[in-house]
Amino acid sequence: MSEFFEHIPSHYRTAMLVAGLVILWLIEGVIPRIRFGNHRLRHAGTNLFFTLTTAVVNLGFAFIIVKASDWTTHEPFGLLYLLQLPLWLHALLAVMMMDLIGAYLVHLIQHKTAWMWHFHKIHHTDTAVDATTALRHHPVESVFRVGALLLAILITGIPIWMVMFYQSLSALMSQFNHANIHLPHWLDKGLSWIIVSPDMHKVHHSRYQPETDSNYANIFSIWDRLFGTFVTVKDTTSLRYGLDEYLDERYQQIGPLLKTPWEDVPVTNQAPQQTELHQ
Repeated sequence: MSEFFEHIPSHYRTAMLVAGLVILWLIEGVIPRIRFGNHRLRHAGTNLFFTLTTAVVNLGFAFIIVKASDWTTHEPFGLLYLLQLPLWLHALLAVMMMDLIGAYLVHLIQHKTAWMWHFHKIHHTDTAVDATTALRHHPVESVFRVGALLLAILITGIPIWMVMFYQSLSALMSQFNHANIHLPHWLDKGLSWIIVSPDMHKVHHSRYQPETDSNYANIFSIWDRLFGTFVTVKDTTSLRYGLDEYLDERYQQIGPLLKTPWEDVPVTNQAPQQTELHQ
């Protein structure tokens, strides 16, 4: 596996991610958690645009990521090199640390830091959360996330094949936990003890802020449970997605979404949603 991911061609990774997205998108049409209407293609088109901007940002930082990973390997440098670990344990801990720093912590910080939230909030303006919502990130937010991944590599010490494996797994998991699919309650709840399940992450996209500010993890749900940010609701079909200030249809279009971080927050007269929290 190390050889495969160390030398994996970019078109292989692209094919994996596209296949995962298409499969989930088709399943959503058969067993949707919530039925949103007949605008799925237009909605997917908007979100797919941000795949291109994310790809451009990642490509721009690829050289730095590779160099940093190679340096930690050749030195060797990083927390995981302080002990003689078997390869499988090094890989598991590396994925966990990249998930903690490069996904959970940077996500949490974006919710708690006002100027960073302005870039992250376009992800939360989606009122029809599905697998394509995983792609909906402002280009500046993509820079935040790449920077956090770089920090995780330097702190932890991670070979490049583990970075490639993590990025592929992280993207597939993001598509899965955003997917608008109906899983049996026992299965979704069982999965949420280990990984982020669709119903677990849907709470994070609630329009009600105490729910929005929860369930930040992407792969491993342990981080939310460990740091006290894990929240459940009785029925995820009762959740309302989006942000009260950005319900206008234009905020589902590419141009306004790109400009949103620099706009004044729209005025809203809507009362906040009141739902029961279960921690």
